[in-house]
Amino acid sequence: MNVRSVLLSRPESRGRLVALAAILLLPSAAAIAQTPAQTPAAILARPDVQKAMEVIKASEPHFIDEQVRISEIPSSPFKEDVRGAELARLFKAAGLVNVRTDKAGNVLGDRPGTQPKPHLVIAAHLDTVFPPGTDFHVKRTGNILAGPGIGDDTRGLACLLAVIHAMQETKLKTTGTVTFVANVGEEGQGDLRGMKELFGNTLKDQIDYFISVEPGPVERVSNGAVGSYRYKVTVTGPGGHSYGAFGLANPIQAISRMGAHIDEMQVPTDPKTTFNMGTVGGGTSVNSIPFSAWFEYDERSPDSKALDAVDAQFKAAVQKGLDEANARWHDKGKLSVKIDTIGVRPAGTTPIDSDIVQIATGSIAALGYGKAAYGTSSSDSNIPWHMGIPAVTLGGGGKSTGAHSLGETEDVTDSYKGPQNALLIILSILK
Repeated sequence: MNVRSVLLSRPESRGRLVALAAILLLPSAAAIAQTPAQTPAAILARPDVQKAMEVIKASEPHFIDEQVRISEIPSSPFKEDVRGAELARLFKAAGLVNVRTDKAGNVLGDRPGTQPKPHLVIAAHLDTVFPPGTDFHVKRTGNILAGPGIGDDTRGLACLLAVIHAMQETKLKTTGTVTFVANVGEEGQGDLRGMKELFGNTLKDQIDYFISVEPGPVERVSNGAVGSYRYKVTVTGPGGHSYGAFGLANPIQAISRMGAHIDEMQVPTDPKTTFNMGTVGGGTSVNSIPFSAWFEYDERSPDSKALDAVDAQFKAAVQKGLDEANARWHDKGKLSVKIDTIGVRPAGTTPIDSDIVQIATGSIAALGYGKAAYGTSSSDSNIPWHMGIPAVTLGGGGKSTGAHSLGETEDVTDSYKGPQNALLIILSILK
């Protein structure tokens, strides 16, 4: 008697085999996503969804006002708590449940479905790149909003609030649960600390799908992560009087040599690979040889091998600059260098043929908002992309210019399209 016959001869085994066969015959998530009755176009045709789309468009002036108001709440790196407290208040007022703040400072609020799974998280970040003391006042000229951080990422936060409002106002039901997150630490030296806490502790092993909302047009569908390494390079020496101790090696002049060699580095255009010296400092006075100087450096690529290759060039350039500076002054006041890692953003991707990307593509088409523009980005989605969790980064609607500058602007003409798209994608995933 073979193994199959033995198993089928046992009643308990027959039951298990029937159950196993039933599981194996279930359609995959991708197949479910493509079922005609469940496509974004079919879901959009539902009367309750049509009503929700109308609510989003009608309420957009209010949420533009909220975008301005939130943008004027200072939220510098590692100082997102005041803006975070306001988002927690807004989440509660909108009707989300279990509103809480985790150890990193992420603000979470749930909208339960009829079942806990699938669990979708949609997030926008609280932080800006701007230091404390920045004037966050927003100037309005028609549909043009101007002010630091007005797009990145208060547009995303406004989009979340508009989606919550429409879902609550029309009492939309979902099979799975949606968690809305206003997260910390997306920018600069925040190093994705909010997402690392969210996926590593707060909601560890609980997230099935992830959506990040960033500034940009509704057609934006980023499905791949631009990885990055970030460093602080510090050169030190004895220092001294510029006249009396002349002849000692100078740390500022050493980092100038390093910068020159970095500027000569060659990188590929495909995959796009970049490098940048972003900040620099050191010295105590004009008539002193510095005892230290430093700079911060960033390199990026969607390809891990290309990123590692430019990283090797960077470290060689730093060492070459140091060696030249010491040789120039015959090792008098010999300099040393320290390279500290201040950020690592992993690369990763969600394939274009995955269910979440295809749903986003179908949503944009169903709404009549053009064709999905795929691409890579450095955003909160880097973490789930790297972990293999289905994720996309969407444009929140409107048109942003001058990101990370004091002259940042947001054109909110037809910005309601961003929340409409986000909502239709949520409903198409959670059915």
